[in-house]
Amino acid sequence: MNLKSADDVRVRVQVVLGEKDLTIRDLASLGEGVIIELDSMAGEPVELRAAGKRIGWGEVVIIDENFGIRVTELARAEARP
Repeated sequence: MNLKSADDVRVRVQVVLGEKDLTIRDLASLGEGVIIELDSMAGEPVELRAAGKRIGWGEVVIIDENFGIRVTELARAEARP
């Protein structure tokens, strides 16, 4: 395999703001305008994931009218689930 081609492989990156357990009833009743309160507080670091694995943490920033993430810490390879 050509190493340059491996560098060009795309990996999906996700940002996890928080989580919340919902009952099936609550999930079925979701609709536009419903607010789901997450288990994280505003200003807490968000989790960064690549290909479903945690790779680090960051903070939410606003760039023009878009959201972005400033990486604040990378997970050590042995600590990644």
